[in-house]
Amino acid sequence: MSEQLPPLITLLGPTAAGKTALSLALAERFDGEIVSADSRLIYRGMDIGTAKPTPAEQARVPHHLLDVTTPDRPLTMAEYQRMAYAAIDDIHQRGRIPFLVGGSALYLRAVIEGLRIPEVPPNPKLRAELEAFAEAEGHAALHQRLAELDPVGAAQIDGRNVRRVVRALEIVLETGQPKSALEGADPPPYHILRLGLEVERETLHTRIVERVHQMVDAGLVEETARLLAVGYAPNLPALSSLGYREIGQHLRGELTLEEAVERICIETNRFVRHQSTWFRRMADVCWIEWNRPSRDAVVESVGLFLRGGGASDRDSTG
Repeated sequence: MSEQLPPLITLLGPTAAGKTALSLALAERFDGEIVSADSRLIYRGMDIGTAKPTPAEQARVPHHLLDVTTPDRPLTMAEYQRMAYAAIDDIHQRGRIPFLVGGSALYLRAVIEGLRIPEVPPNPKLRAELEAFAEAEGHAALHQRLAELDPVGAAQIDGRNVRRVVRALEIVLETGQPKSALEGADPPPYHILRLGLEVERETLHTRIVERVHQMVDAGLVEETARLLAVGYAPNLPALSSLGYREIGQHLRGELTLEEAVERICIETNRFVRHQSTWFRRMADVCWIEWNRPSRDAVVESVGLFLRGGGASDRDSTG
């Protein structure tokens, strides 16, 4: 029956693994369009530090869910999920193939697993109180408050991630129910091929260093300065994210540019390890060893999948 469902091809992988280049090649080959699953590509004006597809790359293949909001207005996960489904369904209606591409595990899971996401609107006053508590008592004390109210949810959240702990507390305090009790999954009506890019660690480290230097050469410092100059606060989630945080410290005189670049490289490698942990928990991913000449094998696998052939989600293309 799954072969009768409309197709969705997912391409995931860590930062700097080569997702953009491969997704463009596949979308061009199979008359596709790309739906971004990246939590930072949604922001307008944040182009260099997010490695957003260039105007030339966007001209090659239609892209969706880029530049949909401003850095001071994050999307909720429920908003992203609705927008992604709308984009995918629109692509299907026009007879083309959607490619869901990105490195944000929660965005990817929200779409391909159909996560049920509690739609609790933000409560700025409550959030400020919880953030002040974390600042005064420490992130461990805040996490303990969550553990008392929602032990299942607390066990799934790193206590150092204050933003996620605050959100989970906000949900349980606003609804009277733990976030974990409100969640679940309703798989979407798509026939999904899950492709994952993996790169040998040393090679990926080299790519990360090269990418960070390319970003600086392309104007990352100037881009960050422009964002701050128009009034976006440096503690916004967008501007306290990887790359912009360190360049902001440089602009405030807290780091030299060389120190900021080194720190971005270190933190990016740490983030990649975190990404890999999340990706490995995702089921039915065909992992591609991208340090080998495997593009032809990937194209063949995607073609077989789209023809309704026996390409199992668990088959390896590497």
